[in-house]
Amino acid sequence: MPSSTLAIIAIYLGYAALELWRSNLFSKQEQTRDDGIVEAVSMVVLLGFTQPMVLFSAAGLAGLIAPQYEGALAGMNLFAAIGLFLVLDDMMQYWWHRAAHSFSWLYNLHRPHHNARYMSVRLVYRNNLFYYMMMPGIWLSGVLIYLGLGWVYAGYIVVKLAVITGAHSDVAWDRPLYKVKWLSPLMWLVERTISTPATHHAHHGRHASDPAVHYKGNYGNLLFFWDVLFGTAKITRSYPESYGVENLPETSLGEQLAWPLFGSIPQEQVGEGQSHSAA
Repeated sequence: MPSSTLAIIAIYLGYAALELWRSNLFSKQEQTRDDGIVEAVSMVVLLGFTQPMVLFSAAGLAGLIAPQYEGALAGMNLFAAIGLFLVLDDMMQYWWHRAAHSFSWLYNLHRPHHNARYMSVRLVYRNNLFYYMMMPGIWLSGVLIYLGLGWVYAGYIVVKLAVITGAHSDVAWDRPLYKVKWLSPLMWLVERTISTPATHHAHHGRHASDPAVHYKGNYGNLLFFWDVLFGTAKITRSYPESYGVENLPETSLGEQLAWPLFGSIPQEQVGEGQSHSAA
């Protein structure tokens, strides 16, 4: 097993162990029977099928279209290569995520991620099964791997998953650091650079009336800088009182995992009729 895969597993299990110890990993407040099923199925399918399939398919298509460019970027400067992944993967995921909160059909694929009424590492991979298949950043990462940057991706994805996992966990690593006054300047920089529990929890908050909630922003995954740059950032150094979505009808297990194959989620659900309307 590749060392990067082992590192990702270790990071995820480390946060999971913290939640098991501090906040009961398997019994979150207000969780339902369907929550665990959606999370388990979406994680297994993404890691075992969707992500590898997309990466290999993207590389295969690139090979058919431009076979002469295989490995063309293998000697690229490390920082330039990282920059390519930050733009073509992470920034593209920012826009994909933002679009998911702007277009009803795409929100139908993303809503399972917000249905949970809690925060946890369990949510990291929780989405409709088709959501990641269509994500541009994964396809573009496959092209970069074909161009010879697989060695960079192996390290990049570890860092990205470490940040995202920490941002979803309900054991908020930033909370105690905000209380240390002399760390305030450092935290000012950190919270404007990467996603933190405080900024990402705001995106999952349930009630628009809660000052700590910013459902129509804070879309960043690895870099919160994209929110700062594109005007969707809200930083409060506080955490929502509750999580989930409000003023929307319930969705079935089938709808969460495989809409549009199952069920019919109202198309107006991202419209003006509810407080989580599109940005």
